Amino acid sequence: MTALTLFMIMLAYLGGSISSAVLISRLYRLPDPRKYGSGNPGATNVLRTGNRSAAVWVLLLDILKGTLPVYLGWFLHISPLYLALIGMAACLGHMFPLFFHFRGGKAVATALGTLLPLGMDMTGLLLLTWLVSLGLFGYSSLASLITALLAPLYVYFIKPEYTLAVALLSCLIILRHHRNISRLYHHQETPILDKFKRNREE
Repeated sequence: MTALTLFMIMLAYLGGSISSAVLISRLYRLPDPRKYGSGNPGATNVLRTGNRSAAVWVLLLDILKGTLPVYLGWFLHISPLYLALIGMAACLGHMFPLFFHFRGGKAVATALGTLLPLGMDMTGLLLLTWLVSLGLFGYSSLASLITALLAPLYVYFIKPEYTLAVALLSCLIILRHHRNISRLYHHQETPILDKFKRNREE
């Protein structure tokens, strides 16, 4: 591993450690997402406040946290395996942010951002899978898990040299959802659409 690669990994982690959900919530004077709803500082939990604009900003910034370091690494001709480490570092920064007491989110949007440099075909398949899964089952967590499971298969047919890298990212996302998996298994997970409608009615 070169010094440049190590620097990019550290930079990706530090960038990922900037919690968009917390900062945007403060800007919009919304409840701290770490103490509201699911307690997950991400776009989905910010959406539960009913403020769509804030949720969109969180989503975009979280995606950029993954896209920028990976794209820069690709531009610098860093190998696919090390690009995976850069992407994982960005996701780990989101999950365990240095600047926010290591209380982070699930990094689904950030993981999506790390895959954007692979092309719009890959991005479109991932978004379509997430939306269809959400529409069929109503659970944001389940939609994310299904998308993470299918991502390595998609990339195998589109850009096979990145299959291992994407598989590593998918494993990281699935591991981070272990509590959601338990709640889904015990039928304790609440559909995101129900929570959003309830907040709109209150």
